[in-house]
Amino acid sequence: MELWQLQQLQGLPLEVKIQKTKLRIKEWYEHYEGKVYVSFSGGKDSTVLLHLVRSLYPDVIAVFSDTGLEYPEIKQFVNTIDNVLTIKPKKTFKQVVDEYGYPVIGKEAADCIEGGRKGQKYRLDRLDGTLKNKDGNKSRYDMQKYAYLMDAPFKISGKCCNELKKKPFKLLEKERNIKPMIGTMTEESQLRTQVWLKSGCNGFLSTRPISLRQLVFGGNLIFGNT
Repeated sequence: MELWQLQQLQGLPLEVKIQKTKLRIKEWYEHYEGKVYVSFSGGKDSTVLLHLVRSLYPDVIAVFSDTGLEYPEIKQFVNTIDNVLTIKPKKTFKQVVDEYGYPVIGKEAADCIEGGRKGQKYRLDRLDGTLKNKDGNKSRYDMQKYAYLMDAPFKISGKCCNELKKKPFKLLEKERNIKPMIGTMTEESQLRTQVWLKSGCNGFLSTRPISLRQLVFGGNLIFGNT
C-alpha cells in the first residue's frame, strides 16, 4: 500500500466508506466461513465496527477483555450489548508493570525507550535524531522529544497491551479457531499507519490474520480498505 492510497480513502464521502467497509467485512467473513469475532472494547471505534458487522451478520460474537483498567461506565455499556463474551488476562496491570515497566506516553514511545535501553540501533536512531528521510529531513518516526525518558529512574515498556489484551485474545482464537476483527485508527499513531501501509485492512497473509486492523477514515469512525 502507498500513503497516497490511504489519503484518498480518507477523503471519500461517508456513504462510499460505509460500502467499502461492508465489502471488507463480507470478504473476511466468507473467507473464514463465519468463524470470526469482533474485538469489542466498549469504545466508539469498536462499537461502530460491531454495529456494521452485525448489520450484515447478526450472530457474530463480540469479545471484551476485562483488564481491570476499564471505567465502570464502559463495563456497564458492554453489559447492555447482546452476545458478548468476556475474557480476562492472566496477569494484572500491577504485575505487568512490576515485571516489565510502565507504558509511559504510549505503546510506541515506550517500545522505543525500552529498545533504546537495550542498545537497539533503530530505536537509538529514532531517539537521537539520526533517523532521516531519503531527502535528509527528519523522519516522521523521530522520537527525539522522548529521549529524556532514557534516564528515567524506573522501568519502561510497551508490553502492557500484549499481556492484558493480545495474549488473552490469541488464546481464545486458538481455542475456538476464530479470526479477529479489530478496529483501530490509522491517524492515532505512526505505527498504525505503518501497519496499514504494509497489509491494508484485511491482513489475510499476516502471521496473525486480522480484519479491519486499521481504520483509514479520519474522524468519521468508519472502517475500510482499498
